[in-house]
Amino acid sequence: MKPSRPLFLVALVVVIAMITWAVLRSAYLSLPPLPWTAVPTLLLLALGEASTGLNVLRRLRRRPDGRRRPDERRRPSPKPLEPMAVARLAALGKASAHSAAVIAGIFAGFAASLASSLDKPTPRQDFFVSGGTFLAAAVLVAAAFFLEYACRVPKDPDEEERNRGASRA
Repeated sequence: MKPSRPLFLVALVVVIAMITWAVLRSAYLSLPPLPWTAVPTLLLLALGEASTGLNVLRRLRRRPDGRRRPDERRRPSPKPLEPMAVARLAALGKASAHSAAVIAGIFAGFAASLASSLDKPTPRQDFFVSGGTFLAAAVLVAAAFFLEYACRVPKDPDEEERNRGASRA
C-alpha cells in the first residue's frame, strides 16, 4: 500500500465539488434541508484518529535498546505494537482520508451552489451547514493523513548513520 498523496486528495475534493455543484443546479429544490449532525460526527472521528495517530507515533518511535537522549525524562517504555495492527491502522487512515475528501467535495459543491441564494432562509442555513461540514471533513482528512504518517516504520538509527556516511563520500 502506498501512502496517500495530498495532491490526489485535493483533486478528489475539486472534482467531486464540481460534480455536486452541477447536479445541485437542477435538483436542489427537491432535497430536504441538510442535517447539522455531520459536523460533530466528523470532528469526533478526527479527534479519534488524531489521538490514535499520536499513540501509534509514540509507540513506534520508542527506542528498543533502552538508550535515551540526554534531555529525555525517565518514563516506562510503551508496549510495542503488533505489525498487523499498524497495517490496519494505516489502511484506516488511507480509507478515512479518501472518504473524508469525497465528503468535503460534496459539501464544497453544496456551498458553491448555494452561495448565490443567501437571501433566502433555507439556502442560507444549508450554506452554513455545508460550509461547517466541509471544514469538519477537511479536519478529518488532516487527522487521517496524520494517522497514516504515524504508521510509517521509523528508520533504524544505525541505517541513518550509514546513509549519511555514504552520501558524504
